[in-house]
Amino acid sequence: CTCKSWSDLIGSSSFVSTQLHRNVTKHAHVYLLCLHHPHFERQNDNDDPYVVEELQWSLFSNETFEQFSELSHPLGSTDHYGIYGSSNGLVCISDEILNFDSPIHIWNPSVRKFRTPPMGTNNLKFAYVALQFGFHPGVNDYKAVRMIRTNKDTFAVEVYSLRTDSWKMIETIPPWLKCHWQHHTGTFFNGVAYHIIEKGPIFSIMSFDSSSEEFQEFIAPDAICNSLGLCMDVYKEHICLLFRYYGCEDECMQKYDLWVLREKRWKQLCPFVYPWNRCRAMGINIDNELLLQ
Repeated sequence: CTCKSWSDLIGSSSFVSTQLHRNVTKHAHVYLLCLHHPHFERQNDNDDPYVVEELQWSLFSNETFEQFSELSHPLGSTDHYGIYGSSNGLVCISDEILNFDSPIHIWNPSVRKFRTPPMGTNNLKFAYVALQFGFHPGVNDYKAVRMIRTNKDTFAVEVYSLRTDSWKMIETIPPWLKCHWQHHTGTFFNGVAYHIIEKGPIFSIMSFDSSSEEFQEFIAPDAICNSLGLCMDVYKEHICLLFRYYGCEDECMQKYDLWVLREKRWKQLCPFVYPWNRCRAMGINIDNELLLQ
């Protein structure tokens, strides 16, 4: 009787939500998910495209950067795979090079369980595919957003719900996306998928809410003039842009300019300045610290 009551308690949605909120608030059980060479040494130093390098995913301590555990594919596959988002211990994985028919797996490495969503409804071939995954607190559901664009400027968006285990095709696409544009990096925050896009000389941020299905566009600051050294992340609960600036006053220092999106407007904050040693920004961690590689 005791085991049954405890099992019912642990399996209840209220218990799960309380436990997740506690871990998030206290930053407990936070790890970095990194792709690296075995034994952290590159096997070959040449750039031969026909040489397939051995790589693996691992969890690392968020504080000491020590390796915590290796992650192998839940289906036992030895092929390289990509990670397209993680939230509350769930990880979204798929092919390293995405296609319209790439299988997607929502995976919990801690309990070694996974779910494979059904195939999406869109079968556009010869297309660029972007995939993002995360938790939407407004609807208490995990969402995957798949965006597909062909070289003929055909654009389609699909949303997967973990709760219903189904895809939904987004019918209404805004006119400002029905043109030629180039996609760069993206991120997923609070149920909204964000992408850096380039339309001619203009850089902007496209956002898509996976619940309300609303698109928005935010023109990037004028100082952002190319995609090199540009990345997007979350800083103090706001979407932010990091842009490597080469004209630092001190030649021995490197600088990343920082903008955050507040109330639909960009606000520039104090930049990250660090000694120049061929570093590049990987992103910002949960403690709002810049991670450099």
